[in-house]
Amino acid sequence: MRGLYLFVGGAVFGFAVQLAVAQSQGSAVAPGDGEFKLNHVGISVPDLEEAVSYYEATLGFPEAFRVTNPAGETALVYMQISADTFVELQPENENRPAGINHFGLQVANMEAVRERFVGLGADVSEIRSGGTKAILSNVTELNGHRIELSEYPADSLQGKFLQY
Repeated sequence: MRGLYLFVGGAVFGFAVQLAVAQSQGSAVAPGDGEFKLNHVGISVPDLEEAVSYYEATLGFPEAFRVTNPAGETALVYMQISADTFVELQPENENRPAGINHFGLQVANMEAVRERFVGLGADVSEIRSGGTKAILSNVTELNGHRIELSEYPADSLQGKFLQY
């Protein structure tokens, strides 16, 4: 019987060690660790006002805010889907054809996240401030798709609409 206890105890210990090693060598970002939240999907549209009307009237998603460019034209409109999720509508142009052009991840600490991704070898842009006062950076993934990293200070337009 003592042999059985030693065998079972050894097996449990071995499994626990193997699990701990696997977790420590696992992904650099554990799913659900709270460091990232899907915040928005950016969509370029042929007719911005028509799209805003559709999202409001047909889908029931209210306009949260809009941003204008220096010429006074609407550059983007955020439609609120839930307390912390949006659709970012932008007019299409020669550099941004109609369709989904990026998705945005909300981060709590841009410096730390950027440093982590750079350390892992990702193609990450410099940190900049957006027109909404958000702190931004982009990751271009291996297929050329853009992942926008966003930190939202309380005085940013997004920060004013986020309901934590």
